[in-house]
Amino acid sequence: MAGVPARKRATLRDVAQVAGVSTATVSRVLNGNALVSEGTRARVQAAIDALRFVPSAAARAINSGRTHVVGALVPTLDHEIFSRFLDALEDELAGYGLSLVVATTKDDPEREAERARGLVDIGVEGLIVSGVTRSPVLDALIEKRELPVVATSYFDPSYRLPTVGYDNERAARSALRLILESGHRAIAVYHGPSAGNDRTRSRLKAFGNDPQVEFRFCAMPLDVAAASAAARRDFAEPCTTTAVLALSDVLAQGALFGLQALGISVPDEVSVVGMDDLPSSAATTPALTTVHLPVRKMGQRAATALAKWVEDGIRPAPERLDTKVMRASSSLA
Repeated sequence: MAGVPARKRATLRDVAQVAGVSTATVSRVLNGNALVSEGTRARVQAAIDALRFVPSAAARAINSGRTHVVGALVPTLDHEIFSRFLDALEDELAGYGLSLVVATTKDDPEREAERARGLVDIGVEGLIVSGVTRSPVLDALIEKRELPVVATSYFDPSYRLPTVGYDNERAARSALRLILESGHRAIAVYHGPSAGNDRTRSRLKAFGNDPQVEFRFCAMPLDVAAASAAARRDFAEPCTTTAVLALSDVLAQGALFGLQALGISVPDEVSVVGMDDLPSSAATTPALTTVHLPVRKMGQRAATALAKWVEDGIRPAPERLDTKVMRASSSLA
Protein backbone atom coordinates (compact mmCIF):
# COMPACT_ATOMS: atom_id res chain seq x y z
CA MET A 1 0.00 0.00 0.00
CA ALA A 2 1.32 3.47 -0.90
CA GLY A 3 2.68 5.43 2.05
CA VAL A 4 3.11 2.37 4.30
CA PRO A 5 6.76 1.50 4.93
CA ALA A 6 7.79 -2.07 4.23
CA ARG A 7 8.26 -4.26 7.28
CA LYS A 8 11.93 -4.54 8.16
CA ARG A 9 13.15 -8.10 7.89
CA ALA A 10 14.05 -9.53 11.29
CA THR A 11 17.67 -10.52 11.83
CA LEU A 12 19.42 -13.07 13.99
CA ARG A 13 20.41 -10.23 16.31
CA ASP A 14 16.75 -9.17 16.68
CA VAL A 15 15.77 -12.70 17.71
CA ALA A 16 18.61 -12.84 20.24
CA GLN A 17 17.59 -9.49 21.75
CA VAL A 18 13.92 -10.46 22.14
CA ALA A 19 14.79 -13.88 23.58
CA GLY A 20 17.44 -12.45 25.90
CA VAL A 21 20.20 -14.75 24.61
CA SER A 22 23.31 -14.45 22.46
CA THR A 23 23.28 -14.74 18.66
CA ALA A 24 25.38 -17.90 19.08
CA THR A 25 22.58 -19.47 21.12
CA VAL A 26 20.03 -18.59 18.43
CA SER A 27 22.29 -20.27 15.86
CA ARG A 28 22.51 -23.37 18.02
CA VAL A 29 18.72 -23.56 18.24
CA LEU A 30 18.37 -23.16 14.47
CA ASN A 31 20.93 -25.90 13.88
CA GLY A 32 19.26 -28.28 16.33
CA ASN A 33 22.11 -28.30 18.84
CA ALA A 34 21.15 -30.64 21.70
CA LEU A 35 23.18 -28.66 24.27
CA VAL A 36 20.55 -25.88 24.43
CA SER A 37 18.11 -26.25 27.35
CA GLU A 38 14.42 -26.71 26.65
CA GLY A 39 13.56 -23.41 28.35
CA THR A 40 16.05 -21.44 26.26
CA ARG A 41 14.94 -23.24 23.10
CA ALA A 42 11.31 -22.32 23.83
CA ARG A 43 12.18 -18.62 24.36
CA VAL A 44 14.15 -18.50 21.11
CA GLN A 45 11.36 -20.23 19.19
CA ALA A 46 8.80 -17.78 20.64
CA ALA A 47 10.97 -14.86 19.49
CA ILE A 48 11.31 -16.41 16.02
CA ASP A 49 7.53 -16.78 15.76
CA ALA A 50 6.83 -13.27 17.06
CA LEU A 51 9.31 -11.65 14.67
CA ARG A 52 8.40 -13.95 11.75
CA PHE A 53 12.09 -14.62 11.39
CA VAL A 54 13.21 -16.73 8.41
CA PRO A 55 16.89 -17.76 8.34
CA SER A 56 18.59 -16.77 5.10
CA ALA A 57 19.94 -19.45 2.80
CA ALA A 58 23.32 -17.73 2.88
CA ALA A 59 23.44 -17.92 6.66
CA ARG A 60 22.48 -21.60 6.65
CA ALA A 61 25.18 -22.29 4.09
CA ILE A 62 27.79 -20.57 6.22
CA ASN A 63 26.76 -22.54 9.30
CA SER A 64 26.51 -25.92 7.58
CA GLY A 65 29.09 -25.56 4.82
CA ARG A 66 26.41 -26.63 2.31
CA THR A 67 23.99 -24.86 -0.04
CA HIS A 68 21.85 -27.87 -1.05
CA VAL A 69 21.75 -26.35 -4.56
CA VAL A 70 22.77 -27.99 -7.82
CA GLY A 71 22.93 -26.55 -11.32
CA ALA A 72 21.75 -27.68 -14.75
CA LEU A 73 23.29 -26.45 -18.00
CA VAL A 74 21.01 -27.03 -21.01
CA PRO A 75 21.29 -25.79 -24.60
CA THR A 76 18.08 -23.73 -24.50
CA LEU A 77 14.79 -23.22 -22.69
CA ASP A 78 13.07 -22.61 -26.03
CA HIS A 79 12.17 -26.22 -26.78
CA GLU A 80 9.64 -28.54 -25.20
CA ILE A 81 12.08 -31.42 -24.81
CA PHE A 82 14.29 -29.47 -22.40
CA SER A 83 11.39 -28.10 -20.35
CA ARG A 84 10.10 -31.66 -19.85
CA PHE A 85 13.56 -32.84 -18.84
CA LEU A 86 14.02 -29.98 -16.36
CA ASP A 87 10.56 -30.48 -14.88
CA ALA A 88 11.34 -34.13 -14.07
CA LEU A 89 14.84 -33.23 -12.88
CA GLU A 90 13.62 -30.55 -10.47
CA ASP A 91 10.84 -32.75 -9.08
CA GLU A 92 13.22 -35.61 -8.34
CA LEU A 93 15.92 -33.37 -6.83
CA ALA A 94 13.36 -31.84 -4.46
CA GLY A 95 12.79 -35.29 -3.00
CA TYR A 96 16.45 -35.27 -1.95
CA GLY A 97 16.19 -31.79 -0.44
CA LEU A 98 18.12 -30.20 -3.32
CA SER A 99 17.17 -27.04 -5.20
CA LEU A 100 17.92 -26.43 -8.89
CA VAL A 101 19.42 -23.45 -10.71
CA VAL A 102 19.36 -23.49 -14.53
CA ALA A 103 21.54 -21.76 -17.14
CA THR A 104 21.64 -22.07 -20.94
CA THR A 105 24.65 -22.82 -23.13
CA LYS A 106 23.41 -22.38 -26.74
CA ASP A 107 25.54 -25.48 -27.46
CA ASP A 108 28.64 -23.28 -27.11
CA PRO A 109 31.38 -24.91 -24.97
CA GLU A 110 32.88 -21.54 -24.02
CA ARG A 111 29.51 -20.18 -22.91
CA GLU A 112 28.91 -23.42 -21.02
CA ALA A 113 32.20 -22.92 -19.15
CA GLU A 114 31.26 -19.32 -18.28
CA ARG A 115 27.82 -20.32 -17.01
CA ALA A 116 29.31 -23.20 -15.04
CA ARG A 117 31.77 -20.83 -13.37
CA GLY A 118 28.87 -18.57 -12.40
CA LEU A 119 26.96 -21.48 -10.88
CA VAL A 120 30.03 -22.67 -8.97
CA ASP A 121 30.54 -19.14 -7.67
CA ILE A 122 27.07 -19.17 -6.09
CA GLY A 123 27.84 -22.49 -4.42
CA VAL A 124 26.25 -25.28 -6.45
CA GLU A 125 27.26 -28.69 -5.13
CA GLY A 126 27.00 -30.49 -8.47
CA LEU A 127 26.08 -30.02 -12.13
CA ILE A 128 23.93 -31.64 -14.80
CA VAL A 129 25.24 -31.01 -18.33
CA SER A 130 24.09 -31.95 -21.86
CA GLY A 131 26.20 -34.08 -24.15
CA VAL A 132 29.89 -34.93 -23.92
CA THR A 133 31.59 -31.93 -25.54
CA ARG A 134 33.32 -29.74 -22.92
CA SER A 135 35.85 -26.94 -23.11
CA PRO A 136 39.24 -27.50 -21.42
CA VAL A 137 38.34 -24.60 -19.11
CA LEU A 138 35.30 -26.43 -17.76
CA ASP A 139 37.18 -29.72 -17.53
CA ALA A 140 39.82 -27.99 -15.41
CA LEU A 141 37.16 -26.40 -13.17
CA ILE A 142 35.45 -29.75 -12.58
CA GLU A 143 38.75 -31.40 -11.72
CA LYS A 144 39.97 -28.58 -9.48
CA ARG A 145 36.73 -28.40 -7.48
CA GLU A 146 36.20 -32.19 -7.54
CA LEU A 147 32.67 -31.30 -8.61
CA PRO A 148 30.10 -34.06 -9.13
CA VAL A 149 28.91 -33.73 -12.75
CA VAL A 150 26.50 -35.97 -14.67
CA ALA A 151 26.21 -35.72 -18.48
CA THR A 152 22.79 -36.33 -20.06
CA SER A 153 21.11 -36.71 -23.48
CA TYR A 154 23.99 -39.00 -24.47
CA PHE A 155 25.24 -42.43 -23.51
CA ASP A 156 28.96 -43.14 -23.63
CA PRO A 157 30.35 -45.50 -20.97
CA SER A 158 33.91 -44.51 -21.91
CA TYR A 159 33.38 -40.79 -21.24
CA ARG A 160 35.27 -39.37 -18.26
CA LEU A 161 32.03 -38.20 -16.61
CA PRO A 162 29.13 -40.56 -15.88
CA THR A 163 26.49 -40.38 -18.62
CA VAL A 164 22.77 -40.92 -18.13
CA GLY A 165 21.01 -40.89 -21.48
CA TYR A 166 20.27 -42.68 -24.72
CA ASP A 167 22.27 -43.86 -27.72
CA ASN A 168 21.54 -41.12 -30.28
CA GLU A 169 22.99 -43.03 -33.22
CA ARG A 170 20.99 -46.12 -32.37
CA ALA A 171 17.78 -44.07 -32.04
CA ALA A 172 18.29 -42.48 -35.47
CA ARG A 173 19.08 -45.88 -36.96
CA SER A 174 15.76 -47.26 -35.70
CA ALA A 175 13.90 -44.42 -37.43
CA LEU A 176 15.83 -45.02 -40.64
CA ARG A 177 15.11 -48.75 -40.48
CA LEU A 178 11.37 -48.07 -40.29
CA ILE A 179 11.55 -45.84 -43.37
CA LEU A 180 13.63 -48.33 -45.37
CA GLU A 181 11.33 -51.21 -44.44
CA SER A 182 8.44 -49.17 -45.87
CA GLY A 183 10.21 -49.17 -49.24
CA HIS A 184 11.61 -45.64 -49.35
CA ARG A 185 14.95 -45.18 -51.13
CA ALA A 186 15.07 -41.38 -51.61
CA ILE A 187 15.06 -39.67 -48.21
CA ALA A 188 15.43 -36.05 -47.10
CA VAL A 189 17.16 -35.80 -43.71
CA TYR A 190 16.30 -32.60 -41.82
CA HIS A 191 18.52 -31.78 -38.86
CA GLY A 192 19.57 -28.87 -36.67
CA PRO A 193 23.06 -27.35 -36.55
CA SER A 194 25.73 -29.96 -35.82
CA ALA A 195 28.54 -27.59 -34.81
CA GLY A 196 28.77 -27.82 -31.02
CA ASN A 197 25.91 -30.33 -30.89
CA ASP A 198 27.32 -33.82 -30.36
CA ARG A 199 23.83 -35.31 -30.08
CA THR A 200 23.05 -34.28 -33.67
CA ARG A 201 26.46 -35.43 -34.90
CA SER A 202 25.87 -38.81 -33.31
CA ARG A 203 22.46 -39.16 -34.97
CA LEU A 204 23.98 -38.32 -38.36
CA LYS A 205 26.34 -41.30 -38.01
CA ALA A 206 23.34 -43.57 -38.54
CA PHE A 207 23.33 -42.81 -42.27
CA GLY A 208 25.88 -44.93 -44.11
CA ASN A 209 26.88 -45.05 -47.76
CA ASP A 210 24.30 -47.48 -49.12
CA PRO A 211 24.45 -46.98 -52.91
CA GLN A 212 20.82 -48.04 -53.18
CA VAL A 213 19.62 -45.19 -50.95
CA GLU A 214 19.72 -41.51 -51.88
CA PHE A 215 20.03 -39.17 -48.89
CA ARG A 216 19.64 -35.40 -49.07
CA PHE A 217 20.87 -33.73 -45.88
CA CYS A 218 19.42 -30.35 -44.95
CA ALA A 219 20.77 -28.42 -41.93
CA MET A 220 18.59 -25.66 -40.53
CA PRO A 221 17.69 -23.79 -37.33
CA LEU A 222 15.81 -25.98 -34.89
CA ASP A 223 12.35 -24.49 -35.34
CA VAL A 224 9.07 -25.29 -37.08
CA ALA A 225 9.22 -22.32 -39.47
CA ALA A 226 12.63 -23.32 -40.83
CA ALA A 227 11.54 -26.89 -41.55
CA SER A 228 8.27 -25.74 -43.11
CA ALA A 229 10.18 -23.41 -45.43
CA ALA A 230 12.62 -26.21 -46.31
CA ALA A 231 9.80 -28.59 -47.23
CA ARG A 232 8.05 -25.96 -49.36
CA ARG A 233 11.35 -25.36 -51.17
CA ASP A 234 12.38 -29.01 -51.55
CA PHE A 235 9.01 -30.30 -52.72
CA ALA A 236 7.81 -27.31 -54.76
CA GLU A 237 8.63 -29.22 -57.94
CA PRO A 238 8.10 -32.94 -58.59
CA CYS A 239 11.00 -34.97 -57.19
CA THR A 240 11.96 -38.53 -56.35
CA THR A 241 12.10 -37.98 -52.57
CA THR A 242 9.35 -39.95 -50.84
CA ALA A 243 10.23 -39.54 -47.15
CA VAL A 244 11.46 -36.92 -44.69
CA LEU A 245 13.37 -38.15 -41.66
CA ALA A 246 13.72 -35.26 -39.22
CA LEU A 247 16.18 -35.67 -36.36
CA SER A 248 13.81 -33.80 -34.04
CA ASP A 249 10.03 -33.61 -33.78
CA VAL A 250 10.15 -29.83 -34.10
CA LEU A 251 11.58 -30.20 -37.60
CA ALA A 252 9.24 -33.08 -38.44
CA GLN A 253 6.23 -30.96 -37.52
CA GLY A 254 7.52 -28.13 -39.70
CA ALA A 255 8.08 -30.50 -42.62
CA LEU A 256 4.55 -31.85 -42.21
CA PHE A 257 3.07 -28.34 -42.28
CA GLY A 258 5.16 -27.37 -45.31
CA LEU A 259 4.10 -30.44 -47.28
CA GLN A 260 0.46 -29.83 -46.42
CA ALA A 261 0.79 -26.22 -47.59
CA LEU A 262 1.82 -27.60 -51.00
CA GLY A 263 -1.16 -29.95 -51.08
CA ILE A 264 1.08 -33.02 -50.76
CA SER A 265 -0.61 -35.92 -48.99
CA VAL A 266 1.16 -37.35 -45.94
CA PRO A 267 1.83 -40.28 -45.92
CA ASP A 268 0.34 -41.27 -49.30
CA GLU A 269 2.86 -39.21 -51.28
CA VAL A 270 5.56 -38.43 -48.71
CA SER A 271 6.14 -40.06 -45.32
CA VAL A 272 7.38 -37.97 -42.37
CA VAL A 273 9.18 -39.41 -39.34
CA GLY A 274 10.60 -37.49 -36.37
CA MET A 275 12.61 -38.06 -33.19
CA ASP A 276 11.70 -36.98 -29.62
CA ASP A 277 8.07 -38.09 -29.14
CA LEU A 278 6.88 -34.68 -28.02
CA PRO A 279 3.28 -34.63 -26.72
CA SER A 280 2.43 -32.07 -29.42
CA SER A 281 3.39 -34.58 -32.12
CA ALA A 282 0.38 -36.73 -31.26
CA ALA A 283 -1.87 -33.73 -31.96
CA THR A 284 -0.77 -33.12 -35.57
CA THR A 285 -2.90 -34.35 -38.47
CA PRO A 286 -1.83 -36.96 -39.29
CA ALA A 287 -0.22 -37.89 -35.97
CA LEU A 288 3.55 -38.04 -36.25
CA THR A 289 5.53 -41.27 -36.36
CA THR A 290 8.52 -40.65 -34.13
CA VAL A 291 11.17 -42.17 -31.88
CA HIS A 292 10.46 -41.92 -28.17
CA LEU A 293 13.37 -40.38 -26.26
CA PRO A 294 12.83 -40.95 -22.51
CA VAL A 295 13.57 -37.38 -21.41
CA ARG A 296 11.40 -37.43 -18.28
CA LYS A 297 12.93 -40.69 -17.13
CA MET A 298 16.34 -39.24 -17.97
CA GLY A 299 15.61 -36.26 -15.72
CA GLN A 300 14.59 -38.55 -12.88
CA ARG A 301 17.56 -40.90 -13.24
CA ALA A 302 20.07 -38.06 -13.63
CA ALA A 303 18.67 -36.38 -10.51
CA THR A 304 19.00 -39.58 -8.51
CA ALA A 305 22.54 -40.16 -9.77
CA LEU A 306 23.68 -36.64 -8.92
CA ALA A 307 21.88 -36.53 -5.56
CA LYS A 308 23.51 -39.75 -4.36
CA TRP A 309 26.89 -38.46 -5.50
CA VAL A 310 26.41 -35.13 -3.71
CA GLU A 311 24.86 -36.58 -0.56
CA ASP A 312 26.71 -39.88 -0.16
CA GLY A 313 29.83 -39.50 -2.28
CA ILE A 314 28.76 -42.37 -4.54
CA ARG A 315 29.91 -41.79 -8.13
CA PRO A 316 27.17 -43.19 -10.41
CA ALA A 317 27.71 -45.76 -13.13
CA PRO A 318 26.78 -44.86 -16.73
CA GLU A 319 23.15 -45.65 -17.53
CA ARG A 320 21.67 -46.21 -20.99
CA LEU A 321 17.95 -45.56 -21.39
CA ASP A 322 15.96 -47.30 -24.12
CA THR A 323 14.40 -45.51 -27.08
CA LYS A 324 11.41 -46.82 -29.01
CA VAL A 325 9.80 -46.22 -32.41
CA MET A 326 6.26 -44.89 -31.98
CA ARG A 327 4.46 -45.66 -35.24
CA ALA A 328 1.59 -43.32 -36.10
CA SER A 329 -0.19 -42.06 -39.23
CA SER A 330 2.48 -39.90 -40.89
CA SER A 331 4.40 -42.87 -42.32
CA LEU A 332 3.45 -45.81 -44.48
CA ALA A 333 2.87 -49.11 -42.71
